[in-house]
Amino acid sequence: MMHSPDDPVTGSLNFSLAPIRTTSLRDEVHERLRLAIVSGYFKAGTRLNERKLAAELGVSTSPVKEGLRRLEAEGLVRTEPRRGSFVIFAARQAEEMTLARAALESLVAGMAARHATPGDLARMQDLLAQMKAVLEGDDMAHLVRLNGAFHESIRAASGGTYLLDLLNTLHAVDHGTRVAVLSDKRVRKASLREHTAIYQAIASGDVTQAETLMRRHITDAGKTHIELLFHATQESGAHT
Repeated sequence: MMHSPDDPVTGSLNFSLAPIRTTSLRDEVHERLRLAIVSGYFKAGTRLNERKLAAELGVSTSPVKEGLRRLEAEGLVRTEPRRGSFVIFAARQAEEMTLARAALESLVAGMAARHATPGDLARMQDLLAQMKAVLEGDDMAHLVRLNGAFHESIRAASGGTYLLDLLNTLHAVDHGTRVAVLSDKRVRKASLREHTAIYQAIASGDVTQAETLMRRHITDAGKTHIELLFHATQESGAHT
């Protein structure tokens, strides 16, 4: 079946545009559109029709126009006169974002190894147990939430502020990678094993090991993300 140039080109990724109900409408539209791009819901070359997007999101075209302008400033979208806006998110950008996230997350994991309390460790253990249980089923949305919560528990245990603020700027990329990677059944069990190893390094206070494992974990997730979205030739890893 032929796709309209205005239609998203989607694979098996668990993402959908849904009506927005929030008090921060402009930021939420921008965030939702950015996530749609970095998760692969909108592929490179897809034309983003403002009216269709507004209808799907349940908003007027004004916040959509602003969101597209912000995405263009971020290098994810290109606007052409009389033609419209097109997705230009490419493998090179995804790779750079992965490197930034890997550097920050590894430092945060090392801080968690230094500062985690018994309560922090209990929270991580509980999330690992929940992920293991969900892994046996097929509730992808729940698994993605738990995965994100595990990483958040490490960030909380780190006691950091500045590094966490920097990581927050990569939130959409972080979540988009998670959505894309965990849609592949091949990597889910490997992801749990990696999370368990990271937890063990943090629990034992091994700063170097925690940093090394987290950096590898995020880097491998990025490679898998690129492979899924751009059909690159990097070796697929586990992850996020």
